[in-house]
Amino acid sequence: MFEIEDIRQWRGRDVIDPSGSKIGPLEAVYVDTLTDQPSFATVRVGLPTRQRLVFVPLAGCTLGPDHLRVAHDKKQVKGAPGIDTNGELFAEAEPELFAYYRLPYRAAPDERLLARR
Repeated sequence: MFEIEDIRQWRGRDVIDPSGSKIGPLEAVYVDTLTDQPSFATVRVGLPTRQRLVFVPLAGCTLGPDHLRVAHDKKQVKGAPGIDTNGELFAEAEPELFAYYRLPYRAAPDERLLARR
């Protein structure tokens, strides 16, 4: 995996799927609040007048010279839970995000598992 300081440099770079299809630009990185390790990224998708940010897990991703390749295909990422471009991920929405990608959700009640960096 990579350090959070490194991934901040990739904001605005292309996020691509395993086949090389462009999904959209990287907007932000969310870390696991228990480990402080990068866990999810938000990707800007949609038409210029109707954009939103969708979440994609960073597990299994690789860095290229000008992109971040994620382990999930473009269609799945674009269908993922998202937020408005100026919105935030609320704690109540975290379980749905993890369920969408079939990932275990291990936060205690009333605690957040993801934090934007």
